[in-house]
Amino acid sequence: MTPDEVAAFRRARLLLVLAAAGEPLDAERLGVYEFLAGQPLLVARAEDDPDRTTLRLAGFDDRAVAYASPAQRYVTAQLHLNRDLAALVAAGLVAVQAAGRVTYRLTEEGASMASRFTAMYAQSYITAVRIVIRRLRRMSGRKLRESLRQWLLPVPVKDVS
Repeated sequence: MTPDEVAAFRRARLLLVLAAAGEPLDAERLGVYEFLAGQPLLVARAEDDPDRTTLRLAGFDDRAVAYASPAQRYVTAQLHLNRDLAALVAAGLVAVQAAGRVTYRLTEEGASMASRFTAMYAQSYITAVRIVIRRLRRMSGRKLRESLRQWLLPVPVKDVS
């Protein structure tokens, strides 16, 4: 079983994304941020990308073995998103707002819980979340979806001969 298959792990990551965002997010943007923060080197692919070193120092490695493509992992993550958000709302950690569009924000209890995560992974993930949000926050929904399609494509393997 991978950590992404554990509901508590996925829900904790959603809390960290909402805490870092500091503003309500719709489910689409929240799901994209949460996924890309878990695989931030999809966004910072270029060797000369200034965020790449920070992410590598935080423990992210694009050489790690994965048994599913990024696109497959994204689809799987999206299948869990609505159930995870509903559980966080039911637990009183996230509130739903419907004003033109449905958005999610942390409650005081959710913010308190997110601030208590101290595991090394949580610290690394927060670093990635901040980079992802900084890079994607100003993108329109259309531009975000177009960029996501590109990031989910496999990286060509360099010739090793």
